[in-house]
Amino acid sequence: MPRLRKQLPAFLGAGQLRCRGFKGSVDYEILGEPGSLRPGPARLRGSFSATPEVAEQVFRDGDGELTLETGETFRITMLGHSAGSGIAYFEMRV
Repeated sequence: MPRLRKQLPAFLGAGQLRCRGFKGSVDYEILGEPGSLRPGPARLRGSFSATPEVAEQVFRDGDGELTLETGETFRITMLGHSAGSGIAYFEMRV
């Protein structure tokens, strides 16, 4: 019998992204409730959309900080990006 995984709610918004090569606004989508994260190993995954140049630069930098509409700031680690795409994928933690 296959195990069904619980679908996490999508948390959408616009926020501020900061890394070595970029500081500015991006639109984001996070799978799960960011307010539920506590210090420790737990992480949520998400993506942000910006221009292809910005997405590539942030992906190359590898990590940064994302400030959500709520004012909460989270550390992010980049996971993936396709050349020419304005979407990049990340994991976030407190």
